[in-house]
Amino acid sequence: MSSSLFEVFVLLAAACAVVPLASSLRLGSVLGYLLAGVVIGPHALGLFTDTADIAHVAEFGVVMMLFLIGLELEPAMLWRLRKAILGAGGLQVLLSTLLLAIVGLMLGFSWQASIAGGMALSLSSTALVLQLLREANLMNTPVGETAFSVLLFQDMAVIPILVLMPLLALPGVVVESVDASFVAQWPGYLRALAVTVVIAGLVVAGKYFSYHVFRAIAKTRLREIFTALSLALIVGITLLMQLVGISPALGAFVAGLVLANSQYRRTLEADIEPFKGLLLGLFFISVGIGIDFSLVADAPLQVVGAVALLIALKAVVMLLVSRWLGLLPVHSAGFALALSQGGEFAFVLFQFAHNVAVINSEQARMLTLIVALSMATTPLLMQWYTRRVVPRFMSALPAPAFDTIDEQHSIILAGFGRFGQVIGRFLIGQGLKVTVLEKDPEQIELLRKFGYKAYFGDASRPEVLRSAGIAKARLLIVAVDEIDASLSIIRYARQEFPELTIFARAHNRQHAFDLHQLGVQQYKREMFESSLALASSIMQWLGQSQEQATLKAAQFREYDEETLNESFRFFEDEPALVSYTKTRRGELERILQSDSYETQPGK
Repeated sequence: MSSSLFEVFVLLAAACAVVPLASSLRLGSVLGYLLAGVVIGPHALGLFTDTADIAHVAEFGVVMMLFLIGLELEPAMLWRLRKAILGAGGLQVLLSTLLLAIVGLMLGFSWQASIAGGMALSLSSTALVLQLLREANLMNTPVGETAFSVLLFQDMAVIPILVLMPLLALPGVVVESVDASFVAQWPGYLRALAVTVVIAGLVVAGKYFSYHVFRAIAKTRLREIFTALSLALIVGITLLMQLVGISPALGAFVAGLVLANSQYRRTLEADIEPFKGLLLGLFFISVGIGIDFSLVADAPLQVVGAVALLIALKAVVMLLVSRWLGLLPVHSAGFALALSQGGEFAFVLFQFAHNVAVINSEQARMLTLIVALSMATTPLLMQWYTRRVVPRFMSALPAPAFDTIDEQHSIILAGFGRFGQVIGRFLIGQGLKVTVLEKDPEQIELLRKFGYKAYFGDASRPEVLRSAGIAKARLLIVAVDEIDASLSIIRYARQEFPELTIFARAHNRQHAFDLHQLGVQQYKREMFESSLALASSIMQWLGQSQEQATLKAAQFREYDEETLNESFRFFEDEPALVSYTKTRRGELERILQSDSYETQPGK
């Protein structure tokens, strides 16, 4: 027990020591975990010499990640991404397998080993890529969506690969036993049949029986029991898949797909999410521990060349696929670099191929090393992409052309976001003609979808305001999201059109002071009225009458507005401002507490 506790301590301490350092150097958490594994592994401090135990625990993180991915894949999303999933994913796996198999034949591998290696190496690391894309805020970009689609197909492709792998076994070769697998000595076609039957049974059970089990547990109203069921579900799938000698992550993914439409889906996600992150970190640490540097020392040029060749071949295939999808060059580059490595499923597939005598032990060791090193390069490549490639490409892209404004009304509304749209809908609903300016193209598209006429244009640019007819306008309403843009618009309008009436949105008291300095008297703090209305409702729930709550709210509004305006005299003198605010706060408390009352919640 003490040895196990020591190993747990070493793993957690290594992660806590190395990962923050790597993050501070902007290398990302994934590379930090990999480095932590190298540091405590057999070729550095030697705290871990046998990676088998940690590998089993770490694989559970990948299992849960694949389960959560399956849960997220609703039919509507699958349909929307069908071209990228089936088309791009299928094309990538097919081309990568073909090219890598040809390379294997050229290097002297048997055709069986070449095909098996090509199929395994065609897969990229879902765990690694998704983590890197999230850290770089690229998940909702074309890079992230395309990468996710291809990774999804790759994860699904593991099913036929595992079915095909035993069929590549040489006839007459005695297959090595697989721990916990009762089908290890079966013929290849029977093993393939067993895999198919188990997966089909999992689908049927998940679809027709899971609801009743979850419902029974939910009736207990014990959250910890539901969490136990969630973990037991994944552990059970892991054991089931091990019994037929295939990857437990595959079964978890299928189970997630089956439960994607379950009414308990969100609860499952919430229960599993905390465990997933920590175990995924252990997975990356195990990859770092498992890097066999003795092979690198024996044949450094061959290993480096093989890793570089794998990355180059996969990147070329990804570029071809991205071109077929019509991605921009900047997105194609990110997509190609993100998926240029081997994946976690390759470790399982190489072991499986070795167990069924498709590849020998030396080939399995070398291929596993190549995949591990290729995974270690991806964080560096993505760092280079986000720091060097993206800024260069984005600066070269032409700025989007603003709309030609073909109407000029007496009212101009700058900003039609969450604040401005309430104003705009209120005015337009009463038949007033308003020229709406909004610089967010996605917001413009949404507005037009709902039938609102708005122009794509940045109101902080004088030429846009002139085009909107500010010279003839009677009223300018400034409701933009950015404070600097708001002040820029008002400065220009005040300087060029001093007679123009301006109403403005104030984000906070400092912004209100800046508006006051510019001569704008008609402004409203964006959250003040809604917050005060909610406070009034709270007091009514506590027992205050509606009449009294309305009166107190009015007193607070009047007093706060008066205090704000008077505080502008001290706004740039912090000690005086603090003293004034404290004095006025005491006065406010006396006003609000006059005619005191007893509160009774809910009455």
